[in-house]
Amino acid sequence: MADGDEVPPESKLTRSKQRWASEGKFLTGKIVRPEDQRLPPGQHLTRDWPVLDLGLTPGISRERWRLDVYGVVETPLYWDFPTFLAQHQRQFVSDIHCVTTWSRYDNQWEGLSTRDLLAACRPRDAADFVVLHSYDGYTTNLSLEDFAAADALLAHSWSGVPLTGEHGGPVRVVVPHLYFWKSAKWLKGIEFLDKDAPGYWEVRGYHNRGDPWAEQRYSE
Repeated sequence: MADGDEVPPESKLTRSKQRWASEGKFLTGKIVRPEDQRLPPGQHLTRDWPVLDLGLTPGISRERWRLDVYGVVETPLYWDFPTFLAQHQRQFVSDIHCVTTWSRYDNQWEGLSTRDLLAACRPRDAADFVVLHSYDGYTTNLSLEDFAAADALLAHSWSGVPLTGEHGGPVRVVVPHLYFWKSAKWLKGIEFLDKDAPGYWEVRGYHNRGDPWAEQRYSE
């Protein structure tokens, strides 16, 4: 966790999800993905986009938003929102899968590809991991390989409109091939590390990686 980050306070949702992790709730035991199956095991489809967070919406405006990219990189970045928008913007369509068993197909995103971010900050050879820091104090960890997935991005818009605060605006990370707790809302910082550093849910019983197709919901 970066200096100055505060751990979010415990809440009813936090305690419930931590209990689910200890009980292995929602695990079905299926780990094989048929090539023609789009929905991961144990998931159900929804047309809605449920709101799940730690009970605190930071309410950061685009005017106040800042992103710090630091750690084991050649070029640290300190961007305000206009600078962020001045980078090459891309559009992606992807499915999202929440550890609480819902999935939503064909989400339309716009933002900065993580690969373009990597080209800008130039991680050093020793960088193998990334920690995402949010404005509400939330953190989550990713391997550099997962962060650099072809369809991963720092999103500012969904379905053609700016991301709302409840869904992580002004900017959230989207890593579609992992459970959605890895796609941090209200992004404030991206820290590159030479060793792994489990985040908020990972130290509370959630799996360190979170692959929906392998049902990596909780740690063993």
